[in-house]
Amino acid sequence: MLNRQKMLVAAVVAAFGLSGAAYAADGADPVVAKVGDQEIHQSDIDLGVANLDPQLAQLPDDQKKLAALSAAIDVKAIAKVAQTDGIENTDEFKKRLAFLRERELHNAYFRKYVVNTVTDDEIKARYDAEIKKIPPQEEIHARHILVKTEDEAKAIIKDLDAGKDFAELAKAKSSDPNKSEGGDLGYFGKGRMVKEFEDAAFALKKGEYTKTPVKTQFGFHVIKVEDTRMAPPPALDQVKDQIRQLVMRDKYLALLTKAKEGTKVDVLDENLKKGYEEISKEQQQ
Repeated sequence: MLNRQKMLVAAVVAAFGLSGAAYAADGADPVVAKVGDQEIHQSDIDLGVANLDPQLAQLPDDQKKLAALSAAIDVKAIAKVAQTDGIENTDEFKKRLAFLRERELHNAYFRKYVVNTVTDDEIKARYDAEIKKIPPQEEIHARHILVKTEDEAKAIIKDLDAGKDFAELAKAKSSDPNKSEGGDLGYFGKGRMVKEFEDAAFALKKGEYTKTPVKTQFGFHVIKVEDTRMAPPPALDQVKDQIRQLVMRDKYLALLTKAKEGTKVDVLDENLKKGYEEISKEQQQ
C-alpha cells in the first residue's frame, strides 16, 4: 500500500501533470468568442478542456471544447459583475487569490521542470530498474475439463489413459464456456485460480494430467499442464504511463527537497506537527 507521502505526490502528478494551455505551433492564440468587450482566446478554451471535471473529460473533443467555451463565457460574465460589486477588494478574495497564485506558480514550475523534462531514456532506465525488482514467478499453460459429477471426471481420466486427445474430450464433454477452445486456459500464475484448482495444477509437470478428479465450487475438473515457464515481464509499452509517473514523482521530490533547503518549516499546530514530520521523513527516504 502506498504511504501517505507517495499518495500526496501521486495526487500532484495526477492533478497537475497534464494541465496547461496548448498553443498552435506558430504561437497564434485566436479570439474564439467575446463577452461584451472581453475576449475569449483559444488558450482559454485549451485551459478549460485540460481542467474539466473527470466525468466531462470522457466526452468527445468537440463537446469538451463546447463545455469549456460555455464555462469561459459564464465566468467572464459573472466575473465582470463581481468586479463591479467590489468583491475583489475584500480580504477573503485577496487571500484566496494569493493562494491560487501560489498554487499556479507551483503547477507551472512542476510542468516546466518535471513534466516537460521526462525523457524516453529516463523512462527506459526506470523500467529496467523496476523489472529487476520483480521476483521470478512460475507460470503454467493449462487446459481443463469441467463436469458436474466425480464419476464423469473419472470416466474422462480413463479416456485419457487410453490415449484420447485432451482438447477433443474438452470440446465434447466439458461444461466450461471455453470448451470450444479445448479447455485452454492459457498461461497463469499462482493466485489466479481457486486454491484447489491451483494446488493440483501446479503439482503437475509439463504434459501431465490429474489422475484423480479435482473438486472445486464449480464442479469436478480434469487438468492438464501443456507448458511451464517463468512469467515474462510486462512490455515497456504496457506500463510506460505508470513508469512515467514514477520518474515524475522522483523529479518532484528532488525539486521539493531543493526548494526547502535553508528554509525552516515550523508547524505551530501540535495536532498537525507530528503528521507533517512523519511525511517529511518519508520524503527523505
